[in-house]
Amino acid sequence: MAFPPGFLDELRSRLTLSEIIGRKVVLRRKSGAEYAGLCPFHNEKTPSFTVNDRKAFFHCFGCGEHGDAVGFVMKTENLSFPEAVEKLAREVGLQVPRATPAERERAERAATLHEVVEQAARLFQRQLRLPVGRQGLDYLRGRGLDEATIDDFRLGFAPDMRDGLAGVLQRDGVPLDKLVEAGLAIQPDDGRPPYDRFRGRVMFPIADRRGRVIAFGGRVMGSGEPKYLNSPETPLFHKGANLYCLDRARLAAAKDGPVIVAEGYMDVIALHGAGFTGAVAPLGTALTEGQLGELWKLADEPYLCFDGDNAGRRAAGRAAERALPLLRAGKSLRFLALPAGEDPDSLIRVRGVEAMRRALTLARPLADVIWDLETEGKATDTPERRAAVQRAVERRVAEIADPVVRDYYKSDMKERFARLWRPAVHQSGRRGERSPDRRSDRDSAPFAAGAAARRAAVDLDESRQQRVLLGALLERPALLHILAEELADLPIGNAELARLRQGLLDALALAPAGIDPAAAEALAGEVNVDPLLEVGSLEAHLEHLGLGRIATIARAKARGVFREASTGPDDWVTQWRRAARHLGRLVAEPVELKQAEQALAEDLSEENLHRLREILDRMRQTPGDPETA
Repeated sequence: MAFPPGFLDELRSRLTLSEIIGRKVVLRRKSGAEYAGLCPFHNEKTPSFTVNDRKAFFHCFGCGEHGDAVGFVMKTENLSFPEAVEKLAREVGLQVPRATPAERERAERAATLHEVVEQAARLFQRQLRLPVGRQGLDYLRGRGLDEATIDDFRLGFAPDMRDGLAGVLQRDGVPLDKLVEAGLAIQPDDGRPPYDRFRGRVMFPIADRRGRVIAFGGRVMGSGEPKYLNSPETPLFHKGANLYCLDRARLAAAKDGPVIVAEGYMDVIALHGAGFTGAVAPLGTALTEGQLGELWKLADEPYLCFDGDNAGRRAAGRAAERALPLLRAGKSLRFLALPAGEDPDSLIRVRGVEAMRRALTLARPLADVIWDLETEGKATDTPERRAAVQRAVERRVAEIADPVVRDYYKSDMKERFARLWRPAVHQSGRRGERSPDRRSDRDSAPFAAGAAARRAAVDLDESRQQRVLLGALLERPALLHILAEELADLPIGNAELARLRQGLLDALALAPAGIDPAAAEALAGEVNVDPLLEVGSLEAHLEHLGLGRIATIARAKARGVFREASTGPDDWVTQWRRAARHLGRLVAEPVELKQAEQALAEDLSEENLHRLREILDRMRQTPGDPETA
């Protein structure tokens, strides 16, 4: 019985070889996607039987047996090839096509569509280098892509013409109906001739796992909508079952490189250019069950990297919700938290490859994201409210289908609640008072909006510098008189830190002549002033406002930055102002960069291109403040 080639490819893509073989062989992970065990085909005492999930084959170095999932089932269950295929297809819910004349015709049609899409890809590439594609080429160069990268990813351009593609391919003998079937042209309902789907767009070819172009994504030039347009569903292309650059990521994963899921095409290209060749992106949709399955074939814990804004946080939450029911032993996700206003492309261009590596080391496990989904911003000041939060977490964990993973999640969440609500003993010995120096940063403000994401990106985003600047004024309250105006203008987006700043300004307003009499002497540089007098008064004020914990954390961070090499107030003021200027640039420049990129996309004028390059040059030349970085 003959099966269509596309069907066998689809079947193999849905199978995980180690799971199939693991039913009959005790496997031990060697590294990454490679396992070892005792060969089921001959007697041995030392394992020589290897299984590789990424390459989808098994091999015994003892007896020489070799094959894939279908071959293993045939050998171990004494089945014919068609019987093994049908058995595995039933397990993954794939209907077995019959080798009818219609199926053979469908396979031939798919082969023809592959040729049509490949012709379109070559034409888009050529047009990018012609005068008609100058707008697209300038855009790509303005985004920092060199010629080698543009060619490597086969980027192209679709002119803003009704038949820019259809007209050329028709002259080359491609029927119009094939262009429509391949998703390259649109057939109007009123009977008019088909017209190009992609017009006035930079084109990103989308390949299948074998590297064959099957679809396109197009980025509009100018202010048109939609900004990004993908091919529709076709016999070749199914959005929910593929990923941008999946074919390249498979090669990277085979070398144990990290698999990173970004949001957009340019993010993926930037990551590849920085050496992260396991980067992929979904195709205009949230992550699907099929895409998660593909990712878990590449890596046990792929990294999900979303933009550092509210939309990015929502996308991370949706991905976590989608993955939760599918978790199984050893398969999960990790989440990168990027600084506000940054995406992988801008982060690498402005802050360098090391910033991205640092973000990977700070990636958070899925359990943290699930915890945040149900606890952030939730009040827990009464038993009833705590019970409601706990019930919400328990309902979320109950969605996990795998019983072993579900039990471990239950234990983990119980421990988190126990740490959160266990009464701590203050140094004074009174119960119910938490000792700030004995609380980890993980336990502090667990339900503050965005707290977990900020902790993960602590060395990358501005929140750490905001804490340092506020903490420095807690250490030296007398300097509030000098720096009050600059403190009020400090860019602080975090609600909790903004409250702390307001608390400092309120304290200053309540004591115009100083926090206490020590302030005047401190400003005068008197050496015999006990700083604890002024600090103690300010601490009491903030504690009364419910800001004692965050104030303690901020002071601790400031001590590690504002060194005591010179104790004069002028030195502290100089350091503080330098750090504040750096923070202002850190917050403003990514926003300015985004605006410049958008302006260039809408109007590829020399003025906009010059402005973008000027911003990039300035950001590259701006050194990170060594004392706050």
